[in-house]
Amino acid sequence: MKARDISVLLSVILIVAMLVIPFPPGLLSLLIICNISLALLVLLISMNMREPLQFSVFPSLLLLLTLFRLGLNVSTTRSILSKGEAGGVVETFGTFVVGGNVVVGLVVFLILVIIQFVVITKGSERVSEVAARFTLDAMPGKQMSIDADLNAGMISEQEARERREKVSRESDFYGAMDGATKFVKGDAIAGIIIVLINLIFGMIIGVAQQDLGFAEAATRYSLLTVGDGIVSQIPALLISTATGIVVTRAASNGNLGEDIMSQLLAYPMMLYVAGGTIFLLGLTTPINDILTIPVALALITGGYMLGKTPKHAEEELLELEEEVETEEMKSPESVVNLLNIDPIEFEFGYGLIPLADANQGGDLLDRIVMIRRQLAIELGLVIPVVRIRDNIQLQPNEYRIKIKGSEMAKGELFLDHYLAMSPGGDDDSIEGIDTIEPSFGLPAKWITENEKEQAEILGYTVVDPPSVVSTHITEIIKANAHDLLGRQETQQLIDHLKETYPILIEEVTPNPLSVGEVQKVLAKLLKENVSIRNLPIIFETLADYAKMTSDTDLLTEYVRQALSRQITNQFAENGETLKVITLSRQIEKTIADGVQQTEHGNYLSIDPTESQKILEAIAEQAEQLSYMQQTPILLCSPAIRMYVRQLSERYFPQLPILSYNELEANIEVQSVGVVNMN
Repeated sequence: MKARDISVLLSVILIVAMLVIPFPPGLLSLLIICNISLALLVLLISMNMREPLQFSVFPSLLLLLTLFRLGLNVSTTRSILSKGEAGGVVETFGTFVVGGNVVVGLVVFLILVIIQFVVITKGSERVSEVAARFTLDAMPGKQMSIDADLNAGMISEQEARERREKVSRESDFYGAMDGATKFVKGDAIAGIIIVLINLIFGMIIGVAQQDLGFAEAATRYSLLTVGDGIVSQIPALLISTATGIVVTRAASNGNLGEDIMSQLLAYPMMLYVAGGTIFLLGLTTPINDILTIPVALALITGGYMLGKTPKHAEEELLELEEEVETEEMKSPESVVNLLNIDPIEFEFGYGLIPLADANQGGDLLDRIVMIRRQLAIELGLVIPVVRIRDNIQLQPNEYRIKIKGSEMAKGELFLDHYLAMSPGGDDDSIEGIDTIEPSFGLPAKWITENEKEQAEILGYTVVDPPSVVSTHITEIIKANAHDLLGRQETQQLIDHLKETYPILIEEVTPNPLSVGEVQKVLAKLLKENVSIRNLPIIFETLADYAKMTSDTDLLTEYVRQALSRQITNQFAENGETLKVITLSRQIEKTIADGVQQTEHGNYLSIDPTESQKILEAIAEQAEQLSYMQQTPILLCSPAIRMYVRQLSERYFPQLPILSYNELEANIEVQSVGVVNMN
């Protein structure tokens, strides 16, 4: 345990000892001087701090100082009533400060109590109560703002964690201050009661036990009582003032002892001021210099030693960052930052704000975090942060999704409704607002909550608005994953794979394939909804075939064949029979004959009339499978698969096109249709 922590623990033990053990008057005088010094130091620090969290230990420190002061009151009361004395400091305040006049002393004491109890303590208590209430009310909004900045990519997860912690600490601090002000109020009341006890019982003891005359007993005990009251109320008044300063302008990571010593000694110059004040107090008053000089020297020495300590590296780094930021703001090149485009944006009208407002029950931010995790597992791609923001140019219930600055989809939500989709397509069994399900283009209706149960009984699929929009976002990101994978993202994937497969990476890049060529292969896979998570197999295939060809289209075909098990499991779950439509021999020959080979690669060139007939035939077969509620899959020979894809991707972007080599040998394939040209 550190020496600072031990010193705080010993101080607490000393306070307990004062409550039960009689202290000699000389030691009491020293402790009273320390009490005044601590109160002065706390007041000076509260005046010099920039924000409450810089003195977050103040509520706990306030309790300890109040207990310390009350312990001194108990000790001085015991000494006054048992010995008829309480040390030089108490006697000095009773004789010198008030001129030996008991009435004047009582008046001064009452004025100090009134100032503390009626003015400062009452005001601090009210301000603390209001500050705690407003801080707690504002906490959800601050948390939502932090989550929004995190999802928008404006701050990192570390910065978000630090900001959340700061919000929580502010809430704890003001809540603690609301209760801590009650200590100060109670201390003022206890001071009045202790003075009355000392005055009344002191005269009784003086007359009954010490055989003093009534006038002599009244004079002696009145002066000691007034001195004790004033010497106690002065530091109490300083602490009350510090309390008012703190709450008008929370917690910490360290323990109480570390926080007290680190934060109390955070301003070395204030130790000089406090030490000089105590020294002048002993020099200009009859207080024994032996008491004040050591305390003053200790404070000044502490300030000197702390002042020699170099700045922490964190503070220096913060100052450097502020200087760099200032220079960047002055630089004309700072306008370049305005050219940045967010990879993924979700904008919504003001009517949909409750979707993202956690205070109103919105969980869109959490859903997007889950979407990014889900897609990372499904696609093997780290999805960029989704920037979420409202847009007053949109209709209140409208939203839109943008990829790299371009609008990819838009939709409309009714937050007080549910989206109901009939299993049979168009159906008028329930009443609602006709619409189109945004993710898959199915006919649907917006229904009220009263109709939800009836719709479910009738077999409708009923979805709440947050699920509708999160599904839409997921499908849009899936459909455009290949656009989100650039060279920089590809390099990050390569660097991650290199940690476990360094030899494999060396065989593929930078020779014979560049990062850009690897990116093209991965993007082509993603464009056909093939996950790139199994990077080791992908790079093994590239290492085998990249020396023979640099054609990314051909390399993609080799990779697809290497991923046959993954592709088979993707379309034939649980080993079920794979139902497909196939191309007739005539169409396959037409496409194979239309392949043109050039030095820049191969491409498909067939008569537009024939290509139109092929597309119409594919559409006819796909439509028939859709009526049977089956996902259409087109199966063809490996030699023409990529050309069939080139021919159909513009018209059927979501149609899976597989080759025989991309299916495992143990999977049963059933042809449910053949594409023929009429």
